[in-house]
This record gives sequence, C-alpha cells and structure tokens, in this order.
Amino acid sequence: MAKTKTAFFCQNCGTQYAKWVGQCSACKQWNTVVEEVVQKEEKSSWKTPSQSSKRVSKPLLVNEISIEKEVRLNTFDLEFNRVLGGGLVPGALVLLGGEPGVGKSTLLLQIALKLPYKTLYVSGEESQKQIKMRADRIHPNSETCFILTETKTQNIFKQIEATEPDIVVIDSIQTLHSDYIESAAGSISQIRECTAELIKFAKETNTPVILIGHITKDGSIAGPKILEHMVDTVLQFEGDRNYVYRILRSLKNRFGSTAELGIYEMQGSGLREVNNPSEVLISKNDDGLSGTAIAATVEGMRPLLIEIQALVSTAVYGTPQRSTTGYNVKRLNMLLAVLEKRAGFKLGAKDVFLNITGGISVDDPAIDLAVIAAILSSNEDIPIDKGICFAAEVGLAGEIRPVQRVEQRILEAEKLGYETIIISKNNKIGLKSTKIRILLASKIEEVAGNLFG
Repeated sequence: MAKTKTAFFCQNCGTQYAKWVGQCSACKQWNTVVEEVVQKEEKSSWKTPSQSSKRVSKPLLVNEISIEKEVRLNTFDLEFNRVLGGGLVPGALVLLGGEPGVGKSTLLLQIALKLPYKTLYVSGEESQKQIKMRADRIHPNSETCFILTETKTQNIFKQIEATEPDIVVIDSIQTLHSDYIESAAGSISQIRECTAELIKFAKETNTPVILIGHITKDGSIAGPKILEHMVDTVLQFEGDRNYVYRILRSLKNRFGSTAELGIYEMQGSGLREVNNPSEVLISKNDDGLSGTAIAATVEGMRPLLIEIQALVSTAVYGTPQRSTTGYNVKRLNMLLAVLEKRAGFKLGAKDVFLNITGGISVDDPAIDLAVIAAILSSNEDIPIDKGICFAAEVGLAGEIRPVQRVEQRILEAEKLGYETIIISKNNKIGLKSTKIRILLASKIEEVAGNLFG
C-alpha cells in the first residue's frame, strides 16, 4: 500500500497547493480550495503486462517513419463525421461537453444504436431501464449496443475485457471513480486518474473512447484544465432550449479541422441531422418586411445562408441602446460609426437592435454588408427584395472588402434560388456560367443607392 498523501486542489481550475489558501492565485476564486486524500498504488486499473513489456520505443528519423493511410470508423452520422474530420480515429479519446439537457446523452446513444460495430455504452447517471426507454424512442432495434450502468473503473474494464467492444461511450467522466484514489467522484484527482486510465486503454487497444463531460456555470468543462489537454478531441454541444436546433462545434481536434460545424434538430424521436441548414435558418415569410437581409457565410467548409434582422427606432430614454443576439455588439457599433461618418446616415440618436435568426452565433466578417443593409432597410422602412443576398466585409473607410471562398457562397445562394448577390468588386471570380446575377460594389453608398435609391 502506498503512503497516504493529502493535497489541496482548486475545484474551479485544478491548481494544486501545498496548504490551504482562501483565494486561488490562478483563477482568483474564493473558497474553492479543498483538501483531497491522494492514495495511489503503483499498478494501474488497465493492465496489459505482456504488451507493455514487449513494446520498446526507439527514435526514428523522419524519413524512416512509414505513413499508412488513416483508417476512420464511420459513425453513420454525417454531421458528427464532419465535425470529427471524417469519422472516429481508432485509439482516439473524444470529450463532448454541453449544457444540462441540451441532448449530449441522446446524441451519443442514438449514434451507438445505429453503429454496426460492437459498442459499450457505460452510464453512471441513469439505470438500464431508463436508457432502454429512451432507446425505444430513438432506435428500437439494435443488436450491437451493450448498456452497462457502473461507476467504478475497475468493474468497467472487467466488462470491457469480457465484451471486447469496438467503441466505448462513457456517460459521464464526472461520475467515474477509481479505487486507487481516495476522493469523491467528480473531484480533480478522480477525473484526472479515470481519464488517464481510459487513455491508456484506448491507446494500447486502439479502441476509440467517447466521454461526456459536465460544464461549469461559465460554460467551460468541469474539472481540471488538463482534462482537455489529455484528450484528442474536444466537442461542444450548444443550443437554446427555446430553439429546436442544436449546434456541434469542435474546440480541439488533433485529427481534423476545428472550424467545422454540425447542426441537429431536436425531435421527439431524437436528434435529426440538418444537412441543408440554410433552409432552416431562413424564414419562409413571403411578405416584404423591412429590416431583413440575407447573408452568405461560411462555417468550416460549409457555406450557409443566414437571415439577419434589424430594428431601428428613436431612442426613448435619451441614451441609445445597442443590442445584438448572435452577433458581436462591438462590431455593430463600428459599423454604425462607419454609416454615420462615411455615408451620412444619422443613427447616433436611435436604438439599434440586431438578431441572427435560428439561435446561432456568427463571427464571419463577410456578413457586414448584410448587417448594414438590414439596418438601413429598417431605418428607411423599405424592404429589401427577397431575391438579393450579400457577401462582403465593410472597412472603416466605408469600402467594401473582398472575402474568402466567395465562389462557394455564390453557388450556395444560386442553389437556394436567389437571383442577385452583392459582393466586393475586388473579389476574383472564376465561375463561368451562373444563373445568379453578381453585382460588384466598392463603397456602401453604392449599395444604399441600388437598394433604396
């Protein structure tokens, strides 16, 4: 038995201290440092003595290292595959975080039920009957998904040895505990130890492991920050309970891009993949309403068309309000200053409210021109033709700047039936034959004249 040790950990950020302190020096939080008993044996929970004794690492020249084609496991979920970079990599550890009730367990359970590979779904939060009730609603027939309700890692690894699954899903990492650490489940040391055991298992057996992680009130994944450094991929599942759409983002990915985006629609039978999100992010209102503009944006490799709504009204309380939903309010203030200084529109004494429909947040500067068009449309109370969309950045001098991958944006707008797209005259376009009319502009005065002149 190893010698018993005690250490002090910050429950907010995971910083370790030799003695108790009132305020954590790393995250500046008060009364978050607690004492934990650390008692760890030399052996680990996942034991493979034959493999570890045979394998010896040797240094190789870069030119001597052979590169084999990467083989990925298809999850049969197009959105999940896209965010991962093409599928699950054997031996990878994936961490999925999100708000309570957003659908993390539902997403991974329906993927596990659809997979043709042998899958072990380990739950420390629900009973087998509860999971069965949800499985009957999502995907009633599955002959490859095994359900295990267990929280002790030693028992989990015994069942893994017995079933030999191709994929392991853990729901959630905060509920697991190991006998080799004497502290409560969900503590800093337990999360670190359980994750280390799962990483050792995944790398030695080449089995992908997907973890569900709880998040704190500020939106970060609960536990030590080292948890995100240990895993290969960190995914964030976002969504508002008032909207039916859920967004899957990649915050870290060692095997693919972190710019990809997956969109789901929450239904009674589970989460439905939204393969063409442009159609659901744009309202089907045929009436000409002022203050609405369509922008062509790009998330990762996927072009999207989004609807931007603006409301401009006289400030009642003296100080004008600037409020945004899904858009950076500082960027809005900058565009309003450009409109007033460069184009002569007096908006300094008016309230401006901006909303991106569908409950998504967009940081792409290519929607600047659409934001300005929506604001001017609301200010003049003149609707924009529903066949027009925008894809351009606006500079501080009032010039319309080019954006990247404009051809993809043009083709997406054409596919959805738009007749005209307004872009910067400095964009180089290699498209030969397109049905959509492409208008080139250099200053925002030109666009305002074409739309409302």
